[in-house]
Amino acid sequence: MADWWNKLQKLGECSQNEPMSRHTTLGVGGEARWFFRPASRAAIVSAMQCIPADVPLLPLGRGSNLLISDDGFTGVVLDVGKLNAVSVKEQILTAECGVRMSKVARQCAENGLSGLEFMATVPGDIGGGVAMNAGAFEQQVSDSLTGIELVSREGEVKTLSAGTLQMGYRHTRLPAGSLVLSATFSLQADDADAIRETMRQMRAKRGGSQPLELPNCGSVFKNPQGDHAARLIEAAGLKGLRIGGARISEKHANFIVNEGDAKSSDVLALIEHAKTVVEQRFGVCLEPEVRAIGGAL
Repeated sequence: MADWWNKLQKLGECSQNEPMSRHTTLGVGGEARWFFRPASRAAIVSAMQCIPADVPLLPLGRGSNLLISDDGFTGVVLDVGKLNAVSVKEQILTAECGVRMSKVARQCAENGLSGLEFMATVPGDIGGGVAMNAGAFEQQVSDSLTGIELVSREGEVKTLSAGTLQMGYRHTRLPAGSLVLSATFSLQADDADAIRETMRQMRAKRGGSQPLELPNCGSVFKNPQGDHAARLIEAAGLKGLRIGGARISEKHANFIVNEGDAKSSDVLALIEHAKTVVEQRFGVCLEPEVRAIGGAL
């Protein structure tokens, strides 16, 4: 076994040929050649220094917007779940990359801080939320983000201000190969009960309109400017369309659900079909929000 892999085993939990269907909210995907869950922030930095540059690296949080090929991933999947510390000082909140966004929302409510209420409804972690500028209910990460700490593929730790990240709709420009270690937000003081009520209403609206009872990857497509992907897919008559074990949700057309035995290829086929039909019918090219690993998107 490679010397670098032996080193990783001293830095956290390691396994080989790990089924990625266990680590994504959609519940599909083949095996990861190597799977590594570092024990600490320092372990991630050390790992980045010893993993060879020619070995592909895939950071993983909850896996809520990932579609991993049935053929799996030939590199190292780096699970950041143990980096889950949150600190609050006055109106500044800092969260490590593996913190669930729902936990951040709860911390905000407990401290009477407003600005990240939408995170109560997003099934992902802070690292992924920063990387894609996650948002909902007319809020997004970039509204409150002031800066991030990241580590490069060479193991160099840097601090970048939010203004340098060119953040836009579901997009953040991070240095190639880097991994977000933590994020800092500047928030506004507000009544804690009012914040909790706003989050409760957001969760209720989301639960009433999205198929949360089945495995899914969240919104499949970004909303085109001035329109909604779900409206276009529904207008194209694709609601309920099934391929294999995957189906375009009848509850929300911008969701694809796993009905129990779906493969990644089933989901990919539905995505490609929806893109093709919507473009043919309406002249709109839908851009996937889900990140395909080893797929054709």
